[in-house]
Amino acid sequence: MKYEERNVSVEEYQWLRKSVGWWETDPESTKKALENSLYSVVVVEKGTVIAIGRVVGDKGLYYYIQDLIVHPGFQSKGIGRKIMGMLKGYIEGNAKPGSFIALMAAKGLEAYYKEFGFQPRPSDGPGMFYIKQ
Repeated sequence: MKYEERNVSVEEYQWLRKSVGWWETDPESTKKALENSLYSVVVVEKGTVIAIGRVVGDKGLYYYIQDLIVHPGFQSKGIGRKIMGMLKGYIEGNAKPGSFIALMAAKGLEAYYKEFGFQPRPSDGPGMFYIKQ
């Protein structure tokens, strides 16, 4: 298993998203998004990308951990933890004091991300989102 600090291709990204049941994204928008990542980690096993993680943001105040995806056949083997360690290492080396570091956790993974220092937002100020249709 090899951990590479590089962008994932659109095809690899779409394949991993599909493997975990996430919606399909527009290929052109996806290419642009991946190219604009601040930092990316790709995990390769026997020539196939099996996991990824990205940091996105403005290089100043805001950093988001995005797209931490491990193919279901490789989950629960510590791969996600190692990727998170690499992503946090990038952030710790680049973010200044007072920077806001965030992520959107999938339901049921709150305890997992607490291990890395993340805390849920209080219920009186919930995070919100929408997906353009």
